[in-house]
Amino acid sequence: MHGASVLLLELNAVRLSNMKFSVAAFILIGAVSLGVAQADAADLEISIPIQLSHSQNMDPSPSPDGKKLVFISVVSGKEQFFTMDADGKNIAQLTRGDANHEDPAWSPDGKKIAFVMITKERTSIAVMNPDGSNVDLLTPKEQNTIHPNWSADSKQLMFCTNDDLAPPKKNEAQINVVDLATRKITPLITGGINTYGSWSPDMKQIVFRKIIGEENSEIFLANADGSNLRNLTNNPFFDGWPAWSPDGKKIAFASNRRGHGYQIFVMNADGANVRLIANTEGRGTAPRWSPDGKTIYFTNCVEKDYGTDCEILMVSSEPQPIGK
Repeated sequence: MHGASVLLLELNAVRLSNMKFSVAAFILIGAVSLGVAQADAADLEISIPIQLSHSQNMDPSPSPDGKKLVFISVVSGKEQFFTMDADGKNIAQLTRGDANHEDPAWSPDGKKIAFVMITKERTSIAVMNPDGSNVDLLTPKEQNTIHPNWSADSKQLMFCTNDDLAPPKKNEAQINVVDLATRKITPLITGGINTYGSWSPDMKQIVFRKIIGEENSEIFLANADGSNLRNLTNNPFFDGWPAWSPDGKKIAFASNRRGHGYQIFVMNADGANVRLIANTEGRGTAPRWSPDGKTIYFTNCVEKDYGTDCEILMVSSEPQPIGK
């Protein structure tokens, strides 16, 4: 066979071999692609899980020594009080029964816990021992009363009448003071919708929330007798839940001024130097200071599928920049 013919046959053999390789590669690539497509299709068929169980723990109030918290936990549809150590350990149930228990506040002397008791017959300000015993109702049956707050000497309670008698519409609510020894009730802030009253540590001033429009509530400052009202926040959003720091220099509060949910802020007692203190998603409300002023406890609620989860959070009152 001539050399040219031999070379032609060799070239044809190479072409045929390359063609077989290309076809095999095409088949392999096609098989892999089909497998990926089938995997993607399988992924698309995965169901989205829906959360059915939800927990609600809220409204923490520290004991005067800072070692424990009293808080609400919903058990079998009822709001009951529990205590736990400040680090979340050693949880113990205080209340039971058919009544709902709200707004716990530990007295400065540590001897009592004030709260709101809700039964079929009435909604009242009450006090009990720290172990849940000796419940004593302080407000008359015909009054619907909420949000108790102690005086520094543990002799008086500030509270307000309920502003949610026909929700979502708000009704007028006033802030009163009850003397625990005499049971005498004295009106303090009247006219309009006034809630969440709180004494300064020296008992010379009070702060409270006043709703001044359908989309606006502000934190007001007043003298202890209710005179000389001043708007501290002056913001077009909802500001509320004010709480004095133990040294009286700052006020913690909750606001939706960032345009999504509610977060916890701190400002000076004159309304200056407002700072975001807890950047949370959801509804962060009801801040309470630790006795040493270093920690702020609050409730954060987040809507999840068919329910809402509420949990107790804590944050440093003087957060440091990231990295320090």
